[in-house]
Amino acid sequence: MTHKAAPFDELDRKIIAALTDNGRASFAEIGGAIGLSATAVKRRVDRLRENDVITGFSATVRPSALGWLTEAYVEVYCDSAAPPRRLAEVVRNHPEIAAAMTVTGGADALLHVRANDVEHFEEVLERIRAEPFIRKTISYMVLSHLLPDSPEAGARGPLDQGGADIVRK
Repeated sequence: MTHKAAPFDELDRKIIAALTDNGRASFAEIGGAIGLSATAVKRRVDRLRENDVITGFSATVRPSALGWLTEAYVEVYCDSAAPPRRLAEVVRNHPEIAAAMTVTGGADALLHVRANDVEHFEEVLERIRAEPFIRKTISYMVLSHLLPDSPEAGARGPLDQGGADIVRK
């Protein structure tokens, strides 16, 4: 599925930047910062959502708060050419898989896995390897995050120092 770029201007860019920085900001707060009314900001956000420029709002949760203390990246190698939709079907069945993508290079896919501990990670890996078309996996355990403020590290929003950054729909 291809998406054509939706036209947007400098004010739209400022709105996107404000929402990216703080998804909980009100339309009035954003409008005050960029010189628009709350109503004008809302109209623009609605249009950006309709055009799939803004695809949603989410909560960023610190994984360790949920007990996910072990993290790894897993290269997946498939027999023959497993279609991406089949791989997507498999990864949706494993709640421990935080992200998954097909990749270039030797591996067919790369999985970002979070687990409670090493034993839990091993059990997840066994379930993944049990798929009939998966030939092998290579795992890389995460020791530390070099960019601790990144979403992959489970960074919290800048204004939310107490937990999840829950934003409006």
